[in-house]
Amino acid sequence: MPLFLLGENVEIADILIYQDNDILVVEKPVNMPSQPDKTGDEALSSFLEKNLFSSGKKAYIGIVHRLDRPVGGIMVFAKNRRAAEKLSSQMKTRQCEKYYLAVVYGEISPPTGTFEDYLLKDPHRNVSRVVEPHHPEAKKASLSYRVLAFHPEKKLTLVEVELHTGRHHQIRVQWQSRGHPLYGDQKYGRGFTRGGQRLALWSYRLSFAHPQTGEYLTFTRKPPAVYPWILFEGYFRPQG
Repeated sequence: MPLFLLGENVEIADILIYQDNDILVVEKPVNMPSQPDKTGDEALSSFLEKNLFSSGKKAYIGIVHRLDRPVGGIMVFAKNRRAAEKLSSQMKTRQCEKYYLAVVYGEISPPTGTFEDYLLKDPHRNVSRVVEPHHPEAKKASLSYRVLAFHPEKKLTLVEVELHTGRHHQIRVQWQSRGHPLYGDQKYGRGFTRGGQRLALWSYRLSFAHPQTGEYLTFTRKPPAVYPWILFEGYFRPQG
């Protein structure tokens, strides 16, 4: 699977992982918005609406969760309103499982753990930060992590992250607040990241109950064969 960038020709067949009458599971291209935003750039949801049917008929695409623009990987969309309601309910009540791969700066100790913080979003600057728990507008953020590998020469660590909450820029903010920003994070990686580097955060595993059958489904998608993921090819086989 190539690493798609905004402006390239993306075909449905290139990003489609699974679909039936109720759900559509795709690999979101890096740097493509999940849904329309103020930039006016084509969003994944709009692309699917226009291109899912070869006949040119516009498809119903229900947005039930989102990925930040620079993040690639697995997303699920609903293909009808009933499915959208059920999937949205699962997302809100955390009945689904979301796992990410991330490359962070520095060596991480201990090798497993849980981060719990209170985050405050600044909508004007489109950033979040860790604040004291008693802040009236703060929201609790929780994730668990597991170290998969450390690259001693580059001083980079590959981690698996499970989200327990879905706060704004949560993974990026919680790691940055502990002195380990994500590789390529242009927003939170000041002092670490150089221009032109791409964010090393990937939605690689998503599990949820099918909205019609109730069957619990799991989908996985590994990162593309580009830097810095290729530093850790002994721990997964990147898709090229």
